[in-house]
Amino acid sequence: MRAIVQDRYGPPLEVLRLTDVDVPPVGDTDVLVRVHASSANPWDWHFIRGEPVLMRPAGIGGIRKPRFRIPGGDVAGVVERAGAGASGFAPGDEVYGFGHGAFAEFVAVPQGNLAAKPPSLTFEQAAAVPLGAVTALQGLRAGKLEAGQRVLVVGASGGVGTFAVQIANQLGAHVSGVCSTANVELVRSLGVDHVIDYRVQDFTTGETTYDLVFQLGGTYSPKSIRKVLAPRGTLIQSFGDGSRWLGPLGNIVSALALNPFVGQRLTSFTANETTETLDEITGLIESGSLRPVIDCIVDLADAATAIDLVERGSPAGKVVVRVVG
Repeated sequence: MRAIVQDRYGPPLEVLRLTDVDVPPVGDTDVLVRVHASSANPWDWHFIRGEPVLMRPAGIGGIRKPRFRIPGGDVAGVVERAGAGASGFAPGDEVYGFGHGAFAEFVAVPQGNLAAKPPSLTFEQAAAVPLGAVTALQGLRAGKLEAGQRVLVVGASGGVGTFAVQIANQLGAHVSGVCSTANVELVRSLGVDHVIDYRVQDFTTGETTYDLVFQLGGTYSPKSIRKVLAPRGTLIQSFGDGSRWLGPLGNIVSALALNPFVGQRLTSFTANETTETLDEITGLIESGSLRPVIDCIVDLADAATAIDLVERGSPAGKVVVRVVG
């Protein structure tokens, strides 16, 4: 099968190549999916570069070389076959979800990370959904967002942010989003009540306070964001920006150190892709409450370009990688 592979850490444009490899083995509870499309996430370039370096021993990669030779996580496609213990899926089922090695013609995915593809979406649209939408939904829940509260999404035009502002709006919150000048109209079109252009305004110096700040990007420290948190407000940090060695760990540790001494809650979380969460997201999509935003679609041979775009922070929404033309 054709696949994008890497044999060493480094910049996506330098270390990724398209070649032929064996179809992956299928475990007892795995599902072999013929991949129609995938999409690029910040998660991908962190694994490809092996950064933050100090997290390699914790599972982001091997110490000296990549843990996963084929990158890619988001997947939408058709079940080719299922393991003996994967009773929820059968050959021919259209599915979407998340599994290591999705930048390939086939990927073996644990059945608990898959769900039936939303009928109203194409494979390309469905591939833009899993990690971004799951992170958005679970992050807002980690922040205990309620109707009527004020939420600020930092990175509102990105792959997670475009889902987060829609879900927060659907939950009845008053939604503000931070993005660049070029994406102001896009973010406004997603139901945001107030858009902040970070090139024009530093939201941390404003007078508005928020019950929840969902930080998906930027280099803002917990100390600076606390200025705009309500007295009992919550900061949720996702796997955002940071240094090569520490990544977001510096801000996460800083938040943990501050927590015992402030009335606000400063925390982080890691998304968990499950069938149940994906089914819930499918319900939101089919009801018209949620839609994927796609910046562009590239072919499998150009997957490195897709990841490079995400790493540079330039896409509005998701960059999709088409595997089957």
